[in-house]
Amino acid sequence: MINLTIKQALEKLKSREISATELARAHLERIEKYGDKLNCYITRTPERALADAAAADERIANGTAHALDGIPIAMKDLFATKGIRTTAASHMLENFVPEYESTISQKFIDAGTVLLGKSNLDEFAMGTFSKTSYFGAPVNPWQIEKHLTAGGSSGGSTSAVAGGLAMGATGTDTGGSIRFPCSITGLVGMKPTYGLCSRWGCVAFASSLDTPGPIARTVDDAALLLSVMAGHDDKDSTSSPNASFEMNSELKPILGDGKKLRVGVIKEFNNVQISNDMKTLFEKRIADLKSLGAEIVEVSIPNVLDALAAYYIIAPAEASSNLARYDGMRYGLRVEGSDLYDTYKKTRAAGFGEEVQRRMLIGTAVLSSESYEVYFMQAARVRRMIADAFNSAFEQCDLIVCPSGASTAMPLDSDLSPLEYYALDLFTVAMNLAGVPAVSVPCGLAQNGLPLGMQVVGRRFDDMRVLQLAKHIETAANVDNRPTVIMGE
Repeated sequence: MINLTIKQALEKLKSREISATELARAHLERIEKYGDKLNCYITRTPERALADAAAADERIANGTAHALDGIPIAMKDLFATKGIRTTAASHMLENFVPEYESTISQKFIDAGTVLLGKSNLDEFAMGTFSKTSYFGAPVNPWQIEKHLTAGGSSGGSTSAVAGGLAMGATGTDTGGSIRFPCSITGLVGMKPTYGLCSRWGCVAFASSLDTPGPIARTVDDAALLLSVMAGHDDKDSTSSPNASFEMNSELKPILGDGKKLRVGVIKEFNNVQISNDMKTLFEKRIADLKSLGAEIVEVSIPNVLDALAAYYIIAPAEASSNLARYDGMRYGLRVEGSDLYDTYKKTRAAGFGEEVQRRMLIGTAVLSSESYEVYFMQAARVRRMIADAFNSAFEQCDLIVCPSGASTAMPLDSDLSPLEYYALDLFTVAMNLAGVPAVSVPCGLAQNGLPLGMQVVGRRFDDMRVLQLAKHIETAANVDNRPTVIMGE
């Protein structure tokens, strides 16, 4: 049962070939076996999982099954879950138990999913390897003995899904935090159009960039998860009134049988250094699209290489503002000081890790009166230019493809500077600044046997077509990402 996709499991559940309880127990046993090795969960919820599964079995039996009844999932530990610890992987919120349910987690409850637990991540989603987690870094299931990164910030979610400790998971993507980890764990990860999925009840990092999205083994599964997640939410002021994504049947082919499509490649990425494996696989998948009738056109996003600098001004600035609420007064960690300000200082010094403190300091600096116009407003102007450039590019093409990352997963103990970690987001941050949908899909295996991914990018609210093209790439690459294969069983 561990190797089943969500789509396959739903068919078997519907035909009563398997039960939701059997499926839940299989994944709980898997968590018991590999959970400590992979460190992909912060909080496990076996009792809740079995209760969810029993309720799903009852609905399936009486013909009132929900969209994803009986599917075991992991919830990134940024989404508030009523009565279940929600930590954001931080000492600051180590023992925080919400009294409310986030919109996204409630949607999955309503869809009948089975909650296996809260998955690990970078502290407050700030990081690239999930190494900033207060609870230790999750491990990539691929070649587990090498102790490779599962990426960040959604590294716990990708580790769980790739290793068979969940059938699907939620993630959040602020600068590539779904797409990069999915690329190096052989999964499909979607950053939907900004505003398509509600952020209400999700611990905020950078409010104008944070985008909840699905993580799964296949494009079809990602589409099924997204169909549950998407929708307008009155409680979220950034939720679009146009937010909708319906997945009632299998994704239809967008190429072949005479269908024409213009697929763009970004000219400015041509001179960015990537591994030979990534270059070879990217070229192969482009050739596959051509063979299906796609017209490949070169497009220009003139400021795309400036996106990284703009992102690392805008995101820390918003983080500095969002994280000001953690002061030890109302909830979370509290370290008593000699007076109010001393309590603030001691609480925040003890509660936040080094990377979070670094980004808050950067953010506070760029928002200061001396730096606001020089740095923050300049970054905002670059952001506008990038968004306009994507709009112009889509006048020349229907969809865009590019790498998800430069190379395969690196060892968790890689000695990189903060700037080198930040540079790993080069291929992903522009899409967040522009608010456009992008999905990372496996495009093949490198010579070292590790997976690589490439992105499909579309116009705002063109999420369905993004997934349709991704499915063509998935079919051509034919990467075997079954958990038992990954773990060498």
